Amino acid sequence: MARQIIQEQVETGGTAVPWSDTARYAKLMLERSILSLHEQTPASQITFCDRGIPDTLCYLRLIGHDDSEAVAASITYRYAQKVFLAQPWQAIYATDSERKQSFEEAVRTYNLMTKVYEECGYEIVELPLISPPERADFILGHVQKVVPSRLPISSSIPR
Repeated sequence: MARQIIQEQVETGGTAVPWSDTARYAKLMLERSILSLHEQTPASQITFCDRGIPDTLCYLRLIGHDDSEAVAASITYRYAQKVFLAQPWQAIYATDSERKQSFEEAVRTYNLMTKVYEECGYEIVELPLISPPERADFILGHVQKVVPSRLPISSSIPR
């Protein structure tokens, strides 16, 4: 979602990007996170979100902006109890036209992200530093332990 917003802003000449209008960028992130949650619920199958409302809360705290709207949204809109977080992995970390954060900034962001999700009452499950298919199996293994068997679980990650 963050990349999509950045790409859209760059394509249209907008300024709602992390290196320009951070407040507008955060507002778009929060709006899109809430919209995405509404679009996905109720769900007939297990659904994974790449980003969540607490991600925006974390971003607002990182940039030192008012986070009251994101705090309220984090209370109102809830995800499943378990949240899977991927720590920055130096061996594969790269910057590009949308990700301009240094590795050190990514580590600080991850540490605050962990704290924010915990403050919001979520259980953090840290993803191991393994291949994407192995990560998918790791996540599905966790989910299958707590999800009623009547809900299908699928993964579209190529093997």
